[in-house]
Amino acid sequence: MVDRNDFKYLEIALINKNLNKTVFALTPPFTQLNTPYPATAYIKGFLNTKNITCYHADLGIEVILALFSQSGLKDLFEFINKKEAVFSENSQRIIALQDDYIQTIDAVILFLQGKNPTLSLVICQDNFLPEASRFAQLDDLDWAFGSMGMQDKAKHLATLFLEDISDLIMECVDPNFGFSRYAERLGRSANSFDELYSILQQEYSYIDKLLISILEKRMQEVSPKMVAISVPFPGNLYSAFRIGQWIKKYFPHVKVAMGGGFANTELRSLSDVRVFEFFDFITLDDGEAPIENLVQHIEGNRTVEQLKRTFTLIDNKVAYINNSLTKDYKQSEVGTPDYSDLLLDKYISVIEIVNPMHRMWSDGRWNKLTMAHGCYWGKCTFCDISLDYIKIYEPIAANLLCNRMEEMIAQTGENGFHFVDEAAPPALMRALALEIIRRKLTVTWWTNIRFEKSFSRDLCLLLRASGCIAVSGGLEVASDRLLELIQKGVTVAQVAQVTRNFTEAGIMVHAYLMYGFPTQTAQETVDSLEMVRQMFEIGTLQSGFWHQFAMTAHSPVGLYPEQFGVLKENNNIGTFANNDIVHIDPKGANHEAFSYGLKKSLLNFMHGICFDYPLQEWFDFKIPRTKVPKNYIENALLEEEDFILKPSSKIVWLGKKPLVNYSNSTKKGQSFTHANLVFHDKKEVFNLKLNQIQGDWLVDILDKISTKNEKVYTLQEIKNNYEAAGLEDFELFWYNKPVISLRDYGLLAL
Repeated sequence: MVDRNDFKYLEIALINKNLNKTVFALTPPFTQLNTPYPATAYIKGFLNTKNITCYHADLGIEVILALFSQSGLKDLFEFINKKEAVFSENSQRIIALQDDYIQTIDAVILFLQGKNPTLSLVICQDNFLPEASRFAQLDDLDWAFGSMGMQDKAKHLATLFLEDISDLIMECVDPNFGFSRYAERLGRSANSFDELYSILQQEYSYIDKLLISILEKRMQEVSPKMVAISVPFPGNLYSAFRIGQWIKKYFPHVKVAMGGGFANTELRSLSDVRVFEFFDFITLDDGEAPIENLVQHIEGNRTVEQLKRTFTLIDNKVAYINNSLTKDYKQSEVGTPDYSDLLLDKYISVIEIVNPMHRMWSDGRWNKLTMAHGCYWGKCTFCDISLDYIKIYEPIAANLLCNRMEEMIAQTGENGFHFVDEAAPPALMRALALEIIRRKLTVTWWTNIRFEKSFSRDLCLLLRASGCIAVSGGLEVASDRLLELIQKGVTVAQVAQVTRNFTEAGIMVHAYLMYGFPTQTAQETVDSLEMVRQMFEIGTLQSGFWHQFAMTAHSPVGLYPEQFGVLKENNNIGTFANNDIVHIDPKGANHEAFSYGLKKSLLNFMHGICFDYPLQEWFDFKIPRTKVPKNYIENALLEEEDFILKPSSKIVWLGKKPLVNYSNSTKKGQSFTHANLVFHDKKEVFNLKLNQIQGDWLVDILDKISTKNEKVYTLQEIKNNYEAAGLEDFELFWYNKPVISLRDYGLLAL
């Protein structure tokens, strides 16, 4: 790395190769290894529509690739070997095997990047990868991966290999290191800026030096007027401040701005002037208009008093400015996320833990998109529904979404999409699925939903036909009393029915599970676990994750805790981050005590075992017996959906146009002509025999309601068409066995 004391700006010498961008948008270490966090791609896509030049980078993946390489590990072990310290047996083992780690690292990274698939055969052998403590869990590997392929097993082994090196780094080099977060503790509940500020005055850590060496190169290449740093999580905060600190020192003419999820939730009452030693501006909520205003300000076309939702320093005091007349942009106006500049072929797919949904988060490249800004429900009392990113709901038209999907496929070469909605609206999911099918797009997608009754059997089948492979949703506390207190708008029985519909359609279901909601008793926690056990046993859930309730300042519980029977432990508002609130729950159980048992039981349920264990087995303290009947979920699923439809129901045909031949028969001296309809799908052949008039009409109407057409017919319109053809008794025909049987072959009512 260049000695910064001797560093001279090279702008004149580098002018011919500089990109000279107005904005350099970057994500600091660390978020995900397998796919870029989408914020900078969203911003770059918007700035494209304004002809504002932008370059963006994910410094997290760049640091990881520099560290986990032959040259990176050589430097790492050289640094460790110079230390005079006594390390643990595990670290001593890794250091003793350093040559093996250095020799294999490049091949392993290439494999995890999908560029060296045949290496899986070697990785799965016992003598290729050096093994330290992470490999102690291998006794369970065949159990976990017994039905999975060699590629997945090799990915998991390669992940353990990287995690062993990570353990070495944390013990011997930098205790704050983590693959998807860095110094996260410093960003959590940082009511005061004191600790973070103090650490930022210390010498660079080993990881800091790697980061700064990459940043220096990028700054020389890009030569920006403004650096916009997205901080989505606490685990990005420390690195963001290090980046801002370095730029302010060595590129003082470049303005530095911070925005993103952390600022939006944590920094709304910011007042510590020291923060602005590192940043010139901090913006809140949707970033498009604030960044556009900042660019105009930097270029001298807007005064500081005309900025939008921006903190800055005026007369050595923190000022929040929101005087801009610029309106926030509609979702149709923000452009398509632009992933150019990012090292898309360099991301690495890992399998950290054997959890189906977590595997999707960490394995494979996903294009990120949003169906709708905000949440269409917007009532859950634990959620930050007072903030604009949830409160302001605005869906995007299905045809525009598909346009953006096609643009992103062309740009990235990837046809997998993760829609990062708070909760994707069912009506828009239906419209999007129809548009995907009509355009004949081959895509794979998944998203977050609410388990509401709109997700019927037929809608789930339509979503699956369009490429939907998984959904995640909040069951939260599986207790009807608490679900009502949360204002979730669902019941446990309803969740069971909806998850059944998704599962039977072939869509994986992941449930977010919560314990410790205000006034939740030990009995309710045990009963909630029993509900979850039954849902896994019966097969309507395939994945889940328990997390303990946390009170946040912008949720109804945080704003009005007395309405939920809890007390804030401390009402002091700090000068830095203010979001997480410590609370006292005088009516509730000792929630922390349930943590280990809930998570251990869930791990077993996800593997399809231990359903017959008494719930007491999961806990080392006495728990109450469950009051939930053993067949509660089974009984909830006995209720079948009715095919008696509303006139406004939308009817869709997913199948192919049938082949038709005719035959004659005679009965009681009368001759009849029959239409024989032969349906072919990907697996089998299906036949229907109708009288000629009804058969011809059915062939014609199936063509009209086919997904190839833009128009979607209602049941009333189909009835009108039937009667206009001179046919009678529509209901008798529609609800008779031949048409009912078409439900198994692609006739859907939505």
